[in-house]
Amino acid sequence: MELLGDITPDRPLLVLAVKEEAQFLDTALPVLLTGMGKVNAATALATALARGPRPSGIVNLGTAGALRSGWTGTHVVGTVVQHDLDGELLATLTGETYGAPIALPDGGDVVLATGDAFISDEAARARLAERAPLVDMEGYALAAAAELAGVPLRIVKHVSDEAGDGADRTWRESVAACSRELADWAAAHIPAYRA
Repeated sequence: MELLGDITPDRPLLVLAVKEEAQFLDTALPVLLTGMGKVNAATALATALARGPRPSGIVNLGTAGALRSGWTGTHVVGTVVQHDLDGELLATLTGETYGAPIALPDGGDVVLATGDAFISDEAARARLAERAPLVDMEGYALAAAAELAGVPLRIVKHVSDEAGDGADRTWRESVAACSRELADWAAAHIPAYRA
């Protein structure tokens, strides 16, 4: 976890997993680098919010794999789901619901599947494509932490790869270009970006 800048109640907090995704940000806003994966994302954001003050909102910028052909570019996420938690089984065991989908304010109809596995094989890609067009490793955890804290969250993902065979290589090759696109999106859509 690394926090760059100071969180204030009058500005949003930008949250990204790794420095490679943040390399082209040129902003006066605070930036939280969480590390990859759900545990790192949730604990980093929860820690930053607990230390206070709380930001006016949170914007998660990052890369995502495309689970369906033809998905490219930058997308604002409307719903996040966990793909590696068997909520149905847990409900039959406990009678409780765990890991229900989270709808995000100001989001569209794009569904993002989050899990700790980096999807780089065709079988996993095909299975997940039935639930969502995009996949990442932090979105759901950030949404859960933000929801518990009562801080509004936007998730914005730029497609880095096709989440199938060779996705790990493709991500390394494309992350710089994705970072530039995310910085451009932030500059165009976050009013306090350069304030």
